[in-house]
Amino acid sequence: MTFKPMVITQGDAAGIGPEIIVKAFRDAPEQLQGCVVVGDLAVMQRAALLVAQCDYHAPHMQIQRVRDLHEAEQVKAPFTIPVLQVTQLLTTEQLPVWGQISATAGKLASDCVVWAANAALRGEVSAVVTAPLHKEALFAAGVPFPGHTEMLQACAAAHAGVEVDDMPVRMMLANPELKTVLVSIHVSLRKAIDAVTVDNILQTLRITHAAELVATGRAPHMAVAGLNPHAGEGGLMGCEELDIIIPALQQARAEGMQVSGPFAPDTVFMRARAKNGKAGEFDVVIAMYHDQGLIPVKYLGVEQGVNVTLGLPLVRTSPDHGTAFDVAGTAKADASSLLSAVAMARAMCHH
Repeated sequence: MTFKPMVITQGDAAGIGPEIIVKAFRDAPEQLQGCVVVGDLAVMQRAALLVAQCDYHAPHMQIQRVRDLHEAEQVKAPFTIPVLQVTQLLTTEQLPVWGQISATAGKLASDCVVWAANAALRGEVSAVVTAPLHKEALFAAGVPFPGHTEMLQACAAAHAGVEVDDMPVRMMLANPELKTVLVSIHVSLRKAIDAVTVDNILQTLRITHAAELVATGRAPHMAVAGLNPHAGEGGLMGCEELDIIIPALQQARAEGMQVSGPFAPDTVFMRARAKNGKAGEFDVVIAMYHDQGLIPVKYLGVEQGVNVTLGLPLVRTSPDHGTAFDVAGTAKADASSLLSAVAMARAMCHH
């Protein structure tokens, strides 16, 4: 079998992405074997120095620049991180300040993601794991996407020669206790309500069903959260459940999917949660909008949370947290979620 490395994009240079990458390679070298960082040499060197200065008892990580993926495969030295430079190397003076929004960091992060996505679409890498980027930094750099999901969707659509709308994707947040998939992603709450349509819900169910079937080998039992309090209470608190969500569920069942709901949003996540070694009532919950789905997963702990993009012709995972500008540059960041993202990417590649 041909060796295909997994790439990790460094994320926003002013955030904790570079730091958690260094810690992941230091703390779990076997798990990170075959992984290559797509980023900037100076950024990763700064992160390695930060980690070493704050934990001088641990091995000091060396950053080795590689010219291509084949050269990265040859990096065997212990405590060494291969970094593939796909952009112009930053000078020391150009390094973004820790914890501050920077157009330089936004452009660098975007360029790394686009390169990694295209490499995956060409079949050169097995998966893409993305460290956190900052949406305001992307905007400052003039990047026309609010986040990873939309950026990857555009790359995949361009590669396939289709319109973006013909490459539908969804965001799944998962940890060992709960999985949730979102009908809409990075839009305002007002726009998210407008996005609750029969077509969007049905498309979400189809994408989730197909992805879980591949990942687990069996059809998932999907629960659907209502949009309104108490799932509308029979129309007393809103009619979206009656007019939109239920017709979408009926169509999904007609297509052979196992789907239940709509359920009250304040209880369905508890019912789906796996706890004390016992599986939850449902395999995954379909949430109507971003915060409805992310709050319960993150409340259970971001340390094991993973963001997965469903619907792409490539494997992409990410830690379930942001750039954490408030602790960037302090060496306090936890690499657990990144390690979970790598583990899930490997599992998805295996399936």
